[in-house]
Amino acid sequence: MADFQWPWQYNFPPFFTFQPNLNTRKKQVDAWRSLILSYHKFYKQYVLDTTEAQNSPLFYNVELNKSIGKLPVDVIQIILEDLRQKGDCEWIDKQKKRCYVYWRTPSEWGKQIYDWVSANGMTGTVCTLYELCNGDDTQGEEFHGINSSVLMKALKILEAERKAEIMSFDGNEGVKFF
Repeated sequence: MADFQWPWQYNFPPFFTFQPNLNTRKKQVDAWRSLILSYHKFYKQYVLDTTEAQNSPLFYNVELNKSIGKLPVDVIQIILEDLRQKGDCEWIDKQKKRCYVYWRTPSEWGKQIYDWVSANGMTGTVCTLYELCNGDDTQGEEFHGINSSVLMKALKILEAERKAEIMSFDGNEGVKFF
């Protein structure tokens, strides 16, 4: 597996200091948003915990001086709020400690899953959620290993579009595609 490619800004100390100039700050927040989405996509991570974030490689460049290379928690919150406003993040809790990071929106996941179902002649069939997330048939698909809560959000969108029906049977959850 290839290593994650950090953007040039990651090694530039001012990237870790909230910029006072509004134009510069906007570019900085845009660069952070892009980095967060790319990082989560590369590592197939769906949830960000703000209590752990400051010590993660994403927000802490150990190659830089410790006082310079660590993004402050309040700035992380500002950047995550920007992601939320753009639809790339959704808070899981009211305390804003954990959030889903949508490097693909639930709608995009739903479309990707439905396209796969259609291409494989599986309309009219029932799949368990486990089969969709972790089954052998989905190996190699981008949605393989998807977070179960994000999967459920995607399936609910498909259900609202009348392309699927979520169901429970024998203690398992599944979905029928139309």
